[in-house]
Amino acid sequence: MTDPVLIGQVEAPDVHVMTYNVRRRFRNLRPGSPDRWDRRKWLLRRILAAEQPTVLGVQEAFADQVHFVAESLGPHYDWVGHGRNASGEGERCAIFYDTQRLTLSRWHQRALSATPDTPGSRTWGNFVPRIVVSAHFTDVATDRRLIVFNTHFDHVSRRSRNAAALMIHDLVLAEHAADPDAGFVVMGDLNAAAGSVVHRRLEGDGVLRDAWDVAEERIGPQWGTFSNYRRRRVGGKRIDLILAGPGVEVLRTGINAVRFDGAAASDHEPVQAVLRFTESATEVPGE
Repeated sequence: MTDPVLIGQVEAPDVHVMTYNVRRRFRNLRPGSPDRWDRRKWLLRRILAAEQPTVLGVQEAFADQVHFVAESLGPHYDWVGHGRNASGEGERCAIFYDTQRLTLSRWHQRALSATPDTPGSRTWGNFVPRIVVSAHFTDVATDRRLIVFNTHFDHVSRRSRNAAALMIHDLVLAEHAADPDAGFVVMGDLNAAAGSVVHRRLEGDGVLRDAWDVAEERIGPQWGTFSNYRRRRVGGKRIDLILAGPGVEVLRTGINAVRFDGAAASDHEPVQAVLRFTESATEVPGE
């Protein structure tokens, strides 16, 4: 039986991007809990093997979960990103990429804080460290550069979320000024709904655009992206987002709320989009 596919592997010049909070692994759960990693990881593998995104940003993944995701994607994928704690351990916002399409030139991990280059730092009211990982790629098919940001905002502190949104917006502006011909993508679990203050601060002056809003085609309904293993809900909040920056357009997007005999692979639904580089990336949208 072939597993359902929302987008699947794409051909150049298209780029398939996916953001997915895979839900951290917990111990000592009751046997029938839908949160058990030893059960749901096989559902996650089925989704990733079917979709084969060009770039995947995950959130909440421990080291063993990162390695499981890599194995599920296949041997031609690689990844960057380490744990959010000062020691380099803990949850990761890893970025996976298809090495047959993308060549990595450099990557950086920053704390979402007033001291971003201090690992594990937290200065905006969040009790746990929060991070953003950026990766610079060259697409071997088009020779265009692609800069990807993957993040996970705090689930409690509104101040932290707002400050993080401004920080990432400014990072994109700075990277665009340094490399105006590159394409930009921001993805992650924002813990804030589309249309919120956090969302508006990220979009700012039109530098970043919500893929769901600007896509030429939407695949399927707008499912809420945080189900907590419950039934899928049409019209629910979108807190997991892909935002397109300068240099890329959104051809199609969708929220992958697939179930396997009623079971979900995570408490979040992955969000996916197909992007294409624009002919000219030198102008910021809205200018």
